[in-house]
Amino acid sequence: MEPIILASESPRRRDFFKLMGLPFTCIPAMIDESQTREGLNPGQFAQELAVKKALAIAGKTDGGPDAAIQWVFGADTIVVLDGKIYGKPADRADARGMLCRFAGKRHEVITAMALCNRQTGKNDCRSVSSEVEFAPLTEAEIEWYLDTGEWQGAAGAYQMQGLAGCLIKRINGSPSCVAGLPLYDFYAMLRDNGYRFGA
Repeated sequence: MEPIILASESPRRRDFFKLMGLPFTCIPAMIDESQTREGLNPGQFAQELAVKKALAIAGKTDGGPDAAIQWVFGADTIVVLDGKIYGKPADRADARGMLCRFAGKRHEVITAMALCNRQTGKNDCRSVSSEVEFAPLTEAEIEWYLDTGEWQGAAGAYQMQGLAGCLIKRINGSPSCVAGLPLYDFYAMLRDNGYRFGA
């Protein structure tokens, strides 16, 4: 199969690429994720970040060994509650605040994906949304979860595929979307753009 540049530093997305057997090189796109969201709804904002990540790497022409790789993939996951966007927590106190707000409520998780074909110049961007319902949480439960350190680098301060699964009552939609890469939609995106599986 053809190699893909993963423009992300997410360990979870790397794990999904490995699960699918995709040959890839990880080159994180160092863009500012705290940019203004004025005029954009949450889905549009997530898509904008995903596209910026992919294009930041696709546009590099330094002549290195990765310059010949045709496919570049970027993604971004955000959490939305009552219209407010929650990204990665800045510190433990920020993570605690997020978990306190999510406890006993439903929120939306949006993962946007952008695929760039360097040969054709074609860009494809899609997003997937899932609903997550947290169980009511005590202060002790929140502190227990914070002590695990799982919240670090995770949108919304939790990892569904980790111990946070103990705190989540139900998910309506794609569990892998909540984990950072909606597998069905990612597979369909690659297939629709002519990526050859098993070749």
